[in-house]
Amino acid sequence: MAEKTRYSDAELEEFRAIIMEKLELAQRDYDMLKASLTGADGNDTDDTSPTYKVLEEGANTLSKEETTRLAQRQLKFIQGLQAALVRIENKTYGICRETGKLIPPERLRAVPHATLSIEAKNNGKK
Repeated sequence: MAEKTRYSDAELEEFRAIIMEKLELAQRDYDMLKASLTGADGNDTDDTSPTYKVLEEGANTLSKEETTRLAQRQLKFIQGLQAALVRIENKTYGICRETGKLIPPERLRAVPHATLSIEAKNNGKK
């Protein structure tokens, strides 16, 4: 039997459902991070005493930097998921960009935006 060169339409639909679910959760998380950065969540110190505010400034700066990093990382994840949806449409989803072989479905279920098989990923680290 010849080796499969792409996933079937039914398999692609299964992966699409997984990606859509992860995309929805990721977008919700990203929106919450953005809201906390802009102060839209109402969790700031504007209504507290000036002394308390001075003590909190350093912690707030660190917290905002961390939140910014998390938001950037979340946005990159969302973009990866969106790119995976495009690959599903093109019927190229799940094909390793290094080896040209199918990425195992177990890996795609765990990391649906993966573009490299474990083998190719490990070879790239050497």
